[in-house]
Amino acid sequence: MNMMRAARLHTFGEALRVDTVPVPQVRRHDVIVKVRACGVIPNMNRIFSGISHHDMPPLPASVGLDAAGEITEIGEDVFDFKVGDRVYINPLLTCGSCHYCSSGRPTICSYGAFRGYFAFSPQAVRMLTDYPHGGFAEYTRAPARDLVRLPDEITFEQAARFGYLGTAYAALQRGEVKPGSWLVINGITGTLGVGATHWALAMGATRILGLGRNREVMQQLKALAPRRVHTLALGDQPIEDWIRAHTDGVGADVLLDCTGRGSAMSTTVDAIEALKEGGITVNVSALLDPLPIKPAKFMDTQLQYRGSNWFSVAQGHEMAELVRAGVVDLSTIKPQIYPLSQVNDALEAVKSRPGGFTNIVVAPDQ
Repeated sequence: MNMMRAARLHTFGEALRVDTVPVPQVRRHDVIVKVRACGVIPNMNRIFSGISHHDMPPLPASVGLDAAGEITEIGEDVFDFKVGDRVYINPLLTCGSCHYCSSGRPTICSYGAFRGYFAFSPQAVRMLTDYPHGGFAEYTRAPARDLVRLPDEITFEQAARFGYLGTAYAALQRGEVKPGSWLVINGITGTLGVGATHWALAMGATRILGLGRNREVMQQLKALAPRRVHTLALGDQPIEDWIRAHTDGVGADVLLDCTGRGSAMSTTVDAIEALKEGGITVNVSALLDPLPIKPAKFMDTQLQYRGSNWFSVAQGHEMAELVRAGVVDLSTIKPQIYPLSQVNDALEAVKSRPGGFTNIVVAPDQ
């Protein structure tokens, strides 16, 4: 039996162990992928600690969320991929037949789970037992329907960032961002915010107003498009006044709220107050506090508040095509690469939240 190395969670709150385990066997609708890079995100430390409310797979569990690599084997009922194809694996496992999947909304599948991570409900843990191989491993198995084919213009390390990039991309689509849009990004210096800035520029947003704290990252964002990107360090000016000053006094079309856990609710409230009539707020943040929204104002001015969660394989293909065509340049996001033997060092490094231009990944073949 062929063997491989895989990082596994044995006990909540303890370091991952790199174990020697069997290479997964291919099945008729699946592929085997040699993992070249797998993304590392801050929330992993919370999930692996066991304090999260999410449902976990049986331990020990092979973990790792955003994996990219090369197909080494295909199942007999896989038709549109071949050995050697470069792919990103969308880790969202879906049943394909529940009310939401059958109505074209797989990102809210009743049995949804993140492969190599957690399930969204107790009944969805079965998805994790059916696909128990995470991305922090030399090989993994995945459904062919979850693959995004990668053009040569996208490195494996960049593809391992697709979880964040795709979440931001889908959220911008939920906000109906289009050419000429005036967009506020709350939390612009974080990983979601930096990704959202790249996509918003590609979508034609002409005024991208960012709220954040990391002044160095703000300078990097401004350099992407000095006439279109403007940033405000929180505390420097009143938020509503600053946004209206950059939108001819009218307000912004869209607010994308990318703030992290523990952020001030007041920042979001102030930004909502700076939306124009008919404006849209899209939430992809980890903000836990309730918002004091005024329903009468939302009615009178036709404001909207929407949630967005993850992204579809189809949106992954759109992202890949934008990069292939040179519309989006991901080379500004720099990888910080750790070998599989140092996976715990990578998890430690991401705790410091180094800013959205830093991409921490594990490369199992190094």
